[in-house]
Amino acid sequence: MSKATFDPKTYNLSSNEAFATVLQKHLSRRSLIKGGLGVAGMSLLSGFGLSGCSDDDKSSAARGTLGSSSETLGFQSIPGSRTDAVVVPEGYNARILAPWGTPLNSTAQAYRPDGTNTAVDQENAVGMHHDGMHFFPIDGSSTDGLLVINHEYIDEDALHPDGPTIDPVTELRTSAEEIRKEINAHGVSVVRVQLINGEWQVVANDPLNRRFTGATEMDIAGPLANSPLLQTRYSPAGDVTRGTSNNCGNGSTPWGTYLTCEENWPGYFMNSAASRPADQDRLGIPNDGTRYGWHHLAGDPSEVDQEFARFDNTPTGASALEDYRNEANGFGYTVEIDPYNPTAKAVKRTALGRFRQESRTFGPLVEGEPVVSYAGHDSRFEYIYKFVSDALWTAADANPVDRLATGSKYMDAGTLYVARFNEDGTGDWLPLTLDSVTTDGQTLGSLFATQADIILNTPGAADAVGATPMDRPEWVAVDPVNGTVYFTLTNNSDRETAAAVSPRVGNEFGHIVRWNEDGIDRFNWEIFVFGAPAIADADTNRSGLTTANQFASPDGLIFDGRGIMWIQTDNGAEAVTEQTNDQMLAVVPSRLRDSNNDQRVVDASNQDELRRFFVGPNGCEVTGLAFTPDHTTFFVNIQHPGNWPFSDNAAEAAPEGVTVRPRASTVVVRRNDGGPIGV
Repeated sequence: MSKATFDPKTYNLSSNEAFATVLQKHLSRRSLIKGGLGVAGMSLLSGFGLSGCSDDDKSSAARGTLGSSSETLGFQSIPGSRTDAVVVPEGYNARILAPWGTPLNSTAQAYRPDGTNTAVDQENAVGMHHDGMHFFPIDGSSTDGLLVINHEYIDEDALHPDGPTIDPVTELRTSAEEIRKEINAHGVSVVRVQLINGEWQVVANDPLNRRFTGATEMDIAGPLANSPLLQTRYSPAGDVTRGTSNNCGNGSTPWGTYLTCEENWPGYFMNSAASRPADQDRLGIPNDGTRYGWHHLAGDPSEVDQEFARFDNTPTGASALEDYRNEANGFGYTVEIDPYNPTAKAVKRTALGRFRQESRTFGPLVEGEPVVSYAGHDSRFEYIYKFVSDALWTAADANPVDRLATGSKYMDAGTLYVARFNEDGTGDWLPLTLDSVTTDGQTLGSLFATQADIILNTPGAADAVGATPMDRPEWVAVDPVNGTVYFTLTNNSDRETAAAVSPRVGNEFGHIVRWNEDGIDRFNWEIFVFGAPAIADADTNRSGLTTANQFASPDGLIFDGRGIMWIQTDNGAEAVTEQTNDQMLAVVPSRLRDSNNDQRVVDASNQDELRRFFVGPNGCEVTGLAFTPDHTTFFVNIQHPGNWPFSDNAAEAAPEGVTVRPRASTVVVRRNDGGPIGV
């Protein structure tokens, strides 16, 4: 059928030096300096300022003096697993909560395993393919709160009894009902959950239960609000758009709102015009079809406000007010949601940049200094960004009356930066403003007319100033103990085309980079851990991983409030998948210290500090993580499982020969004795 026929993964055509080359040079320099130890046995991060907000030398507290968590891991690393069940350490249990199709109100009928639920049912039920997630307590409670869950994409064969209906002659979609159902399965769910008699339950018909779908109207804020670049037939003022899609990673704000990030959204649109805007080519909007063929139903008698036509951005009218050439310009953002207000619209914060956003995390807050957040562009050879607010942090804003107004204060005006990594272990934050100097000595103002134009093509602007193409930057996390920033670089199977001297050609296994800020525009970086199979040679398994903690393709990355870092994998490396399904590991980075109290990376001397805690069922990705305030419960998502779940016990596999309809689900993990998780 007429869908996109190319894989939109690499659109960076710049000549910027790739991280593969930078890393190879860095490793060579470190080997010379340290007599052959390489990066695995040392750390460059010994005491730089961490706030990332101040250029002057303020007190050590303001600069983020290095500290160590007092927590130690209280479980032993569990073996890898290849079963249709979740595996957790001895003394823990895992239960199913809020699987796809769970009704959120009385409008939705109960989930039907045969796929016959309607589009209206799906609009009022938990969406499909759970991903990033956060727990928002009600009045500070650890037994009552709101789970806000991303839904990244859909499985058409599971949504419809016999798969999508397609005309055998034209190969076009023919059912508006099916497409509405698919659109409604995307987006975000807000779900009230409570711990009752020792079991977490969804609160049926709670007034705070809510869905944001691929069709929900959302406000536009920041530089692109009310811009001609956002004008469409539906939104002549350019102030609203419909829907959010491909919601992968997430974040939460210091003022109590949820951030959902739009990742692989370009494939949902198309533009077949011979001449296309530069941002559409740079970001990868197809020219020959869309991911699910939603545009096929344009002009259907039941279509309302061109709900399907909007996915085809080919100009057809005399101006943007007569067609949907600008529809995709409303996507690619961090979206803010106030989960506590059931009537508040979601807001797309355009000042934070437009790209394939994976997750967003805030740096340490310092009274009287700007608010800093980080995000990555999840594609091969793409970039890492940070945003520094114009407004200075006020502690009273942690509990505001109007949360979305506070979001506007700190996320609608500020400076967007992109990272350049240097071979000596330093880095530069390059501003993306009209007066920023490009690699050929011009300014961005010579290439872009306004700041809105820069935002619209954020990666194109980053190309021009010389940012470093990375190996799929996905989730970002900031250590609450000392402010060090960590980023998963999941993998890059195309890496050899960028650097013939790569130490791990193809970068099949991925790694985690970390840095400490050194003022607003500088940082100091290193590799915290290299993913690898335990059997790999020393040049590949640079961190000395063993069978107790081998992993590949680090993806989800979350710190809990105690300083424990949780690493989730989206494995694709056969050498590791032969040993275990996707998993979650734990480590306390701030405890890895040497005799000088300097931070250390994962190496042969501290393998027991990195432990496998959780393994998912066959075929799944382990993603999303949220803790209750007292750390006695955590919620983790299982996306696209195989033959799972069989029962409410997530650790129970289906009997041999029994097939179940797969359902992405949130899994609740607790200690049998009710104590805090992981310690």
